Amino acid sequence: MTEKEMIKMTIEEFERLQDYMISTEKDSESYRKMKRRYIALKVILTSSGINLTELDFIKE
Repeated sequence: MTEKEMIKMTIEEFERLQDYMISTEKDSESYRKMKRRYIALKVILTSSGINLTELDFIKE
C-alpha cells in the first residue's frame, strides 16, 4: 500500500467514524470507544501533514 492510499483510507475512516459519533449518545460506551479511535486517527492524519480544519467536524 502506498502512502497516498494509506492517507486516503485513513481520511475515509475518519469521516465515517465522525458520522457514527454524531448519531451516538455522547455518554454511551460506544461513543467512548469511537472517541479513542477518533483521537488515534487525528494523530495519524496530523503526523502525515493533513490539515484537519475542513475534515474534523466533531472538534473534540
